[in-house]
Amino acid sequence: MNPSTVRDLPGSGRVAVVTSVASDAHTWNLVFLQLLLEELGFEVVNLGACVPERLVVEECLANRPDIVVVSSVNGHGHQDGLRLIEHVRAVGELADLPVVIGGKLGVAGVEDGHAAELLAAGFTMVVEDGAGTAPLTEFLESLPQRALR
Repeated sequence: MNPSTVRDLPGSGRVAVVTSVASDAHTWNLVFLQLLLEELGFEVVNLGACVPERLVVEECLANRPDIVVVSSVNGHGHQDGLRLIEHVRAVGELADLPVVIGGKLGVAGVEDGHAAELLAAGFTMVVEDGAGTAPLTEFLESLPQRALR
């Protein structure tokens, strides 16, 4: 299915866009997140690995998701995440869109202070490497449905 057609499905519920950052070629984490989100009742648009920032923005505008979940495994999530959130927040229609980033965000571990910088840059939530799924699941379950559609 073309990711841009998820809104054409009758009876669509909440929608999530799942993506990696531009430099991250890992895919298993994205499949896992897709399955988790689907289990929680989300329609999922999985953009895959090595996604350019402009494509994330285009797909968000096309699908009007309730949330974007960004995963990184390669340790460059912090750097690439800052560029990604800058692109997302630059678009007026996406200014309030919840965007979560998680995984291995740097090479120094959770003590590197990247979470505070990512939150200050515009991410709604940062899930540190090793935190498990509970913080994300709790956040997703509390997320109201957006009225952008």
